[in-house]
Amino acid sequence: MLESEFQRKLKKRIETEIPGSYVFKQDSKQVQGIADLIIINGPKYAMLECKKSANAHHQPNQDYYVNDVFGKMSYASFVYPENEDKVIEELKGWFKE
Repeated sequence: MLESEFQRKLKKRIETEIPGSYVFKQDSKQVQGIADLIIINGPKYAMLECKKSANAHHQPNQDYYVNDVFGKMSYASFVYPENEDKVIEELKGWFKE
């Protein structure tokens, strides 16, 4: 599956399983390495970097933004088909807190 296809399906799944969520695609041309998706639900947000597989290449700065910046400010994660269910469950918990 292409990353773009996975990303579209994930966006729909988040909007379905986490009611009240707004999911936006980020423009990677604005800030190199910024996460692909931002999810806003009430006063909280989360950021997800989509990958087509667990061993897919990380672009420069992606680890920095996911782990060191947004992962410390909010919820941020790499997501791929192999960990999709786990990330969805974590998001549900994050937005319920």
